[in-house]
Amino acid sequence: MSQTTKKPMDLALDAAHQAAERGEVPVGAVIVKDGAVLATAGNRTIADHDPTAHAEILALREAARLIGSERLFKCDLYVTLEPCAMCAGAISFARIRRLYFGASDPKGGAVEHGPRFFSQPTCHHAPEIYGGIGELDASTLLKKFFKERRNENT
Repeated sequence: MSQTTKKPMDLALDAAHQAAERGEVPVGAVIVKDGAVLATAGNRTIADHDPTAHAEILALREAARLIGSERLFKCDLYVTLEPCAMCAGAISFARIRRLYFGASDPKGGAVEHGPRFFSQPTCHHAPEIYGGIGELDASTLLKKFFKERRNENT
């Protein structure tokens, strides 16, 4: 665990920038408990050759390892992009207390869009949800990343 003067979403944005520098989709995630940062991660699907290596999943794995439990009670997750269905399921199973996310994802998101995972009657646990935290910075980074990718392929 580490203490920092940076806000958790700023740390998540830092992790997203690092992911972009590695050629990964720029998404970053941070897990905090009692004001201490337990885990920080950026997407690593390409580097790890792992379709499940989303920032949220990697941060959940690290926090669970540090705590010594698969249940992350009283932990909050900050992520730069609205989680997909896979990540929403993992967030639910981990019992994350609060989810803060930056940019909405109308195409792949599963919190406010698509399946709206936490609103389903089969969802075992739904965190408190706060969207739009650092949205401008997160969406700007994503748009820039994908624009550069499109320009490279033209």
